[in-house]
Amino acid sequence: MTSAHTETSGQGREIERVWILRAMPTIPQEAHTEVWQIEQGYLAPIASSETELAALGFPEGRLRRVVEPSGRERFFHTIKSGSGMVRMETEREITGVEFALAWPRTKGRRLVKTRHRVRVGVGAAMRVWEIDQFRDFPLVMVEVELPSEQSACEMPAWIESLVEREVTFDARYRNAALAMSGMPTH
Repeated sequence: MTSAHTETSGQGREIERVWILRAMPTIPQEAHTEVWQIEQGYLAPIASSETELAALGFPEGRLRRVVEPSGRERFFHTIKSGSGMVRMETEREITGVEFALAWPRTKGRRLVKTRHRVRVGVGAAMRVWEIDQFRDFPLVMVEVELPSEQSACEMPAWIESLVEREVTFDARYRNAALAMSGMPTH
């Protein structure tokens, strides 16, 4: 696989922190950056029994289409559980046909965003900062996945200067909540 897609493949713990930014940062020219176009929708269980759910293949979770810088499209089905900084995640790559068949079930629970994946640091200190600019509402968020809950998280100054607040523990800013309920008001 030639893709730089590094999201969890299979099942595991996802440890991430998330912040709202006041604006899209100016990414330094020397930074290693990939820009992805992402469209994702959230499935709601539609079956009345466990047997029926199993027969559906992927009855809940998130469907995601990623268009990579090369133009290559990839499709994923992901189920996340838990809240806060540490959540369980099961993800598998699916075919474009599987995506197209299930996509109508996400109607009314979708979002579109441009993701800038910026690699910062070297070795064990290297982090991929994912900056998401949402198409349907005025929101820019940045997230970083960490190897452990205790891992250092030194934010680059060009991001830090734009931080409005951390929302790691605010479920209203999870993508699923944004897709289903829109932008929180407060």
